Amino acid sequence: MSIDNTGEARRQLGICNACRYCEGFCSVFPSLQQLRQFSNADITQLANLCHNCRACHYSCQYAAPHEFKVNIPVALADVRVDSWKRLARPRVVASAFQRHGVLIAALLVITLMLFISLLGGQSPETGSGFYQYLSHTTMVLIFTPAFLLPLVLIADAVRRYWREVGGEAISTSHLRGAFNQAASLKNLSGGQGQGCNFEKQDHYSNARRYWHQATVAGFLLCFASTSTATLLHYLWNLPAPYPWYSLPKLLGVPGGILLTLGCSALAVLKLKADRTLGATGVWGAEMAFVLLLGLTGLTGLVLYAITGTSWVSTALALHLACVFSLFLLLPYSKMVHGFFRLTALIRHEQTRTTDDG
Repeated sequence: MSIDNTGEARRQLGICNACRYCEGFCSVFPSLQQLRQFSNADITQLANLCHNCRACHYSCQYAAPHEFKVNIPVALADVRVDSWKRLARPRVVASAFQRHGVLIAALLVITLMLFISLLGGQSPETGSGFYQYLSHTTMVLIFTPAFLLPLVLIADAVRRYWREVGGEAISTSHLRGAFNQAASLKNLSGGQGQGCNFEKQDHYSNARRYWHQATVAGFLLCFASTSTATLLHYLWNLPAPYPWYSLPKLLGVPGGILLTLGCSALAVLKLKADRTLGATGVWGAEMAFVLLLGLTGLTGLVLYAITGTSWVSTALALHLACVFSLFLLLPYSKMVHGFFRLTALIRHEQTRTTDDG
């Protein structure tokens, strides 16, 4: 963890704890008020509870030009990014992506597209559907490690986080409370349900909250589509391609639409928002991931739309390259914030329950 970022966050949180004007805004401030001193672990936990809604900044009487220069969104965002880089393995990859996210994502997609095109060019045109261009066996050999290894790395990072913040045995009530907050994005509601201040500064908006939910729903539908197709293939010996009325298509097409629209809207909101109120120096990496996620949904829809044309092989290579890149970068991109934030919410439920008891 960066000592400078931690020290600055500790200074500002001390001022907030004395003021307490923002106590109803989100889960950060009730957690903050339980503490008299802030260890590095406490600051990491508070940083990952923060959703960067920025309501506290626009309400703060101690923000610049006041001499205290309190800027909680930036202070916690910097610590939050530090925690992702510090707890990820290997660290050098995490640090490199945060510094050069756009370049790394673009090079990875281009390289993998060329690689997949080469594999497709060497394969005999047998099978039906996409398997005319890339065999099922080849897809499995490529994507199984690309899917499983990032999940193992994320699980290891979350384990390190849980141990660092002093996580305890998890109960059903802890999980229920945390998942309810995560699903409803309660911490983007401004405490009173009016929304957050992300893209409209001192005016409230629920746009970021709703488009986040659309994006997550789209991602889950696409994942469910792929999982359903896998079950059909292996359990019922029903390989792709599938008709439009099949479960993989009924899940995947709406999922792709939601994913594309959600990411496009989040990118627009990010362009409208004040860049100086986010983590220092990682705006490009964050935007690169949002665009890559949206491109994954869009290329999937395009691939479905042009089925049967001469463009399928190129579109398939691009789509698979986007999917492959997305999963390879999961442990180092902003996608990992979902795992860390859910873990932080579970820990918050534990401390809240203990405090109430």
